[in-house]
Amino acid sequence: MVIAHSVRLVALVLVWSASPWSASLSGERGLLAQSPTFGLGHTPSPELLQTIDIEVTPDGKGLAPGTGTAAAGKDVYTRRCETCHGPTGKEGPQDVIVGGQDSLNTDRPLKTVGSYWPYATTLWDYIRRAMPFDHPGTLTPDELYGVTAYVLFMNGIVGELDALNQTTLPQVKMPNRNGFVVDPRPDVPPRKK
Repeated sequence: MVIAHSVRLVALVLVWSASPWSASLSGERGLLAQSPTFGLGHTPSPELLQTIDIEVTPDGKGLAPGTGTAAAGKDVYTRRCETCHGPTGKEGPQDVIVGGQDSLNTDRPLKTVGSYWPYATTLWDYIRRAMPFDHPGTLTPDELYGVTAYVLFMNGIVGELDALNQTTLPQVKMPNRNGFVVDPRPDVPPRKK
């Protein structure tokens, strides 16, 4: 029984290794799977790569040009966000985005933009990619800066007339910026600053 099972396993490995779908150490068969033989796909152009390279980092790299204030963003919030997050950001029915400061070390932590998120640029990027829920990616850069400013204003982080843009948004000091710890696992190299 054990021998029959071993023979079947060896046969399966031999058949798989001879197939064009397997990879060899020399990479020849891996290249076959990537070749134009199948007539699928193409090498992306630099322009196409630029359209999907939309990463925004904490230092602001990747932010789009634009500007907005909480005063301007209130209208965007009312029209596009209030249905899910409530008039003050505390009601829901979806995620509560306002409040929770000083609650993270309690028995009932409330993780909101104002209590948990470490970087304001992350908020801008999340809104750009995922909001409004029913039409993500439809806000203009000025609307993004405005609604980001309004959410930060509701959390007491920025003033109502503070202009947020590529330069000022990364400078916003979030209440929990220093609340995260470095990953202590020995297999994870430390991040370079």
